[in-house]
Amino acid sequence: MISGFQTAPKKLLGLATGLGLAIALASCSETVTTDFEAMAVTTYTWRAEYSPANVNQDRPRDRRLEEFETNSLINMNGEPTVDPTGERDSDGIWWPAIPPKPSVDELEARLQDGEKYAEPLIDKSIDFTMTFDQQGQTVTLPTNAAVYRRAVQATERDRPLKLLLGPQDGSVQKAEIQ
Repeated sequence: MISGFQTAPKKLLGLATGLGLAIALASCSETVTTDFEAMAVTTYTWRAEYSPANVNQDRPRDRRLEEFETNSLINMNGEPTVDPTGERDSDGIWWPAIPPKPSVDELEARLQDGEKYAEPLIDKSIDFTMTFDQQGQTVTLPTNAAVYRRAVQATERDRPLKLLLGPQDGSVQKAEIQ
């Protein structure tokens, strides 16, 4: 009897999780559009980690990141919006030129008392969004690389897209070429 009591919460948790998933899926919607733009903003940023000279594994919160030079490039439907100085990657996305690495003087200027800095590293990031017409309004939502790629292909073929929107229509989760 006690063992059955202990497994009941697990069963309820599974039921609650399934119900939550069903509600989340029910709140998703689809839309078909011919008027869309897919945007990928690619960014390189130099970052250096600063930490107290006596920091150890037990005090990771004492560390901080400082950002230095950054370069970004906007890709719209697979094409850069300005003449790119960087390169195109294997996914067809253009990247900006890598910004200048921070100098020793720049790194030292951000030191606080008793700190040391680590060798700066380049951070590579990309943000995807879709802008489209939804019921007479222009909407811009975050998305992912797969949706961006489908939008580029739809643009090249001059085809509409069927978009699957996420919970509360807060993102574009999937795109199908029509």
